[in-house]
Amino acid sequence: MPQPVPPDACADLDEIRAGMDAIDREIVALIRKRVEYVRAAAKFKTSSAGVAAPERVAAVLKTRREWAEAAGLSGDVMESIYRELVGYCVSEEHKRWEMLHDSLGTGC
Repeated sequence: MPQPVPPDACADLDEIRAGMDAIDREIVALIRKRVEYVRAAAKFKTSSAGVAAPERVAAVLKTRREWAEAAGLSGDVMESIYRELVGYCVSEEHKRWEMLHDSLGTGC
């Protein structure tokens, strides 16, 4: 796949949209990788309750807000995006934790 044209060099709206589509494809691939890490984390959790890790969620939301603001982006918007992403990741980690523990014969 060819590299998208840099934003300032785009000659028309089609090039702008192609660039955004390329970035969105990368974002989806990176989210998939993040979910793989989250699923792998389930094997280190000792209980289903430990999967949620509310203190970790709070720390993630805080740092992503800070990273966004340092990059000149809205901290509120980024926190909202990450709140949804982390919620999805926690549900995926719960599924993996339950699968691992059911397969070990320990139940939930």
